[in-house]
Amino acid sequence: MTGVALFSVDKATPVPLYYQLKMRVQGMIDSGALRVGDMLPPENDLCEHLGVSRPTVRQAMSELVAEGWLTRRKGKGTFVSQPKIDVRFLQKLESFNDQMTQKGLIPSTRVLSLRKAPGVQRINDRLLLTPDEPLICLMRLRFGDGEPVVCVDTYLPFARFPAILDQDFERASLYERLEALYGTRVCRAHREIEAANANRREAELLCVEAGQAVCLVKTLGYGQDDAPVEYSVARYRGDRNKFSIDLYR
Repeated sequence: MTGVALFSVDKATPVPLYYQLKMRVQGMIDSGALRVGDMLPPENDLCEHLGVSRPTVRQAMSELVAEGWLTRRKGKGTFVSQPKIDVRFLQKLESFNDQMTQKGLIPSTRVLSLRKAPGVQRINDRLLLTPDEPLICLMRLRFGDGEPVVCVDTYLPFARFPAILDQDFERASLYERLEALYGTRVCRAHREIEAANANRREAELLCVEAGQAVCLVKTLGYGQDDAPVEYSVARYRGDRNKFSIDLYR
């Protein structure tokens, strides 16, 4: 556990005390004085050492948890988090493996299911299929450095891509296989991002608590003929991912 002596605030300045403490913790993480997995002192100890109220310490810690700097473990304490993975797929269409590799993480995949499935109207509508046309359903859990990052369910038209059922997607890229087998290149995608809470199954897969926030990302990919090729629904861990985009005027 990190000693309380490292923490300080200046009561002579007009800067709110909770904000000073928050910035102090962030600075210690940035400088390496606090490292991933380090446990912070209990809130009562910080209150006594700093001479501040419990709400002051709690606000600072709560904001750091919400922003991904810290994580709370029930019955254990508050710890420094792994840095969030900055996913820039709002700007560029690239594979999960490429995203992880660029962040210095080792990607891996576990295939949960790969099967032919009956059509689902809301999905078939997205893929411009009739309601009774069958689908290929590919469900994967994807990891960065062995830690689950996202679970993703992908749907493709069975009649157009039947050989996809024979591929090993723990090693192969879906987009690469589509191009190699069928000459179909996913050239653009439409993405929708919203907040959601993990259900019990998703929580177990992602190693989070049921009800914890996840980023729900729905993607419709289009081929070079501008026809829809694949529709996916991904649930990214809210505590391990962030999404950024550069805007210009």
